[in-house]
Amino acid sequence: MTGPGARPGLVAVPAGRDDDPGPSRSSVRAAGWGCRELGVGAGLAPRTSRFSWLRPGPLIASRNAVLARLLGDPTDDMRREWLRRLDRYARAVGVAPPPRDRLVTRFADRDAISVAVLGDPGEGDASQYVVVPVFERVAADTDLAVVCSDVIYPAGGVRPYADRFYRPYADYPGPIYALPGNHDWFDGLTGFMTAFCDAPPDSGVPEVPGPGPAWKRALRRLLWRRAPKGTVEDVAAMRWYRDAESQQAVQPGPYCAIDAGPVRLVLIDTGMAGGLDRDQGEWLRAVSAGAKPKILLTGKPLYTCGELQRCPIEGGGDVNEIVTDPAFNYVAAIGGDDHNYQRYPVLQRDGRTVQYLVAGGSGAYLSATHQIPNVDRLAPAAYEDAFRCYPLRGDSLAHFSRRYDAVLGLGLGRLAISPDDATAIMAERLGIDPPRPGSAHPDARARRAAERVYPLPARGITAAHNLMSLLFDSNAVPQFKSFLRLDATSEEIVLSCWSATGCREHEHDPACEDRVRATRRTDGRWTWTSETPARRVP
Repeated sequence: MTGPGARPGLVAVPAGRDDDPGPSRSSVRAAGWGCRELGVGAGLAPRTSRFSWLRPGPLIASRNAVLARLLGDPTDDMRREWLRRLDRYARAVGVAPPPRDRLVTRFADRDAISVAVLGDPGEGDASQYVVVPVFERVAADTDLAVVCSDVIYPAGGVRPYADRFYRPYADYPGPIYALPGNHDWFDGLTGFMTAFCDAPPDSGVPEVPGPGPAWKRALRRLLWRRAPKGTVEDVAAMRWYRDAESQQAVQPGPYCAIDAGPVRLVLIDTGMAGGLDRDQGEWLRAVSAGAKPKILLTGKPLYTCGELQRCPIEGGGDVNEIVTDPAFNYVAAIGGDDHNYQRYPVLQRDGRTVQYLVAGGSGAYLSATHQIPNVDRLAPAAYEDAFRCYPLRGDSLAHFSRRYDAVLGLGLGRLAISPDDATAIMAERLGIDPPRPGSAHPDARARRAAERVYPLPARGITAAHNLMSLLFDSNAVPQFKSFLRLDATSEEIVLSCWSATGCREHEHDPACEDRVRATRRTDGRWTWTSETPARRVP
């Protein structure tokens, strides 16, 4: 018990139980539709933490993203200044500065490692807290956790960390590391650097000239949002939620690497625009060297919605070139930003397979999966039969049809599509077998509704991001939230995706939505095998 709101009596669930309950592929009920009893997770959220993107405050607080596009993005210069500051802070208090290789070695001697990965969690409302009971059951025995992108919504800041980071994960016994997403940069990274890198909370945003001509720099400096400074007392109060010695961690910057026993976790900072500065690119190439298998964690996924996003590096090259280079021995790349789960096993030219995952479903409003095209478009690198996502595309269409019906259809049901009908419609649209058993035959009304709903905005990266997110951010069950668990030894790596629907039964008996296992061959390469519950191999 490490702070108020701690919840006793939760027992960790080992990864790979034989009696795992059925995932959403098993039945409509397993997906959370027709939930019999609401879970307790949503009720854990502070009543004051609910926010809407349609209110002026969050929109104004997020203005730096617009200013960066119009007037030039100072993120790279600010990141370099933050790293210089960490060196100065260390010298001022008489301790060693962060290592130049930005390598965390506290887990390096482990023979086996378990890691939890939470993606884009930090809204601080019910959609984040429904994950907590499942997370505590499934991940309580992991050695560490990593928050992958957008720790805090809507725009960083020191004080929001109390209810959106420290409080929800008060009972997680291990240390938590993180990499920033674009929203964490909307306050100049002040909240992130205070929480994870131990920077003074009152240090403020780095004042850097940034790119562009003098008039743009002046205008940007005038309009740029500077989040309210925190105080030492603020930080002390929120850290009380996670004050056990085992929970403490200080990382050497917004990008770093963690030697996690048999694997190396490489955490990169893609800023607001989704790229790396020159210094970070050089560091990434250096820290990726060596035979140890590596897993990249990034604020922007390299594969999402059936497309490759290369992530450019200042000065030339891109992150995916590093991930696919056999000399660096990457086995997986995990990215946040899109608020769902996707997995693409991508065949490389030399015969290796690299797993590309989207893991941004741990708390923020849902991003659709029903608009993901048939993955056979990526062939021969990847195929639809091996692709996985959560929520299933049909469940995504059913969910968004209800949201659009409530707002655009006046709640009359004309746009609402049942999960069975939506599953059958998406299977027809994609030319695949329905992923869930059933014999639905959608009628003309359901098909007309699907034709109207399908093309409407349903992902946060669209131009309608802020205006449509009120529709996305539903607290209705099923929530379709998720997180990852990684278990690794020198001979085996297992990645599993666990769901949080908001139903009480799934809090008691968490469901594994997807699992993939890699085994080391005699030649040192890794062979991946899908173990998706309720889905035939692959």
